[in-house]
Amino acid sequence: MTRYSRTTMPSPIGILTIIAGDDAVVAIDWDGADGHGALSDDAEIVDVDASGHPALRLAVTQLGEYLAGERTDFDLPLAARGTAFQHQAWDALSRIPFGETVSYREQAVMLGDKNKARAVGAANGRNPIPIVVPCHRVVGSTGKLTGFAGGLDTKAWLLDHELAVRTNTTGQTLRVRTSGQDRSG
Repeated sequence: MTRYSRTTMPSPIGILTIIAGDDAVVAIDWDGADGHGALSDDAEIVDVDASGHPALRLAVTQLGEYLAGERTDFDLPLAARGTAFQHQAWDALSRIPFGETVSYREQAVMLGDKNKARAVGAANGRNPIPIVVPCHRVVGSTGKLTGFAGGLDTKAWLLDHELAVRTNTTGQTLRVRTSGQDRSG
């Protein structure tokens, strides 16, 4: 049996549930969801105080800093379960700069095949560690917000948050296309 530890934290986008193995984060989810199938079939989940688990403590701290506008990237031990292609797609997500967006097709090009946009979308939909592995930074080809496990309102909040933080730290306004319209700070 594989044992996982779980903690929760309040956030402007709802209660975040963070799940970790012995030494790495395996899932982040909203309002107690099941971690997108991120756990092994024989999972045993124990609720813990994050302060007693190094990976959870670090995740809560860094997510809190991100949500407060004090962090633009993460340095967490991660152990996401997925196929080789899903891991390639998730690695590409991690290369999308804070406060910027790309289309699914652009992400597919990052992987070397512009024709894999749908496969990229499916892989992103299985991303068990959203926010840290920023699938919210991928939008439709017209800039429209599309599927997101946390809901489109959450995706919009995360993009708006990053835009506001980036604008405040660079003094420049970055344009982010959402719902076919420009959002600028």
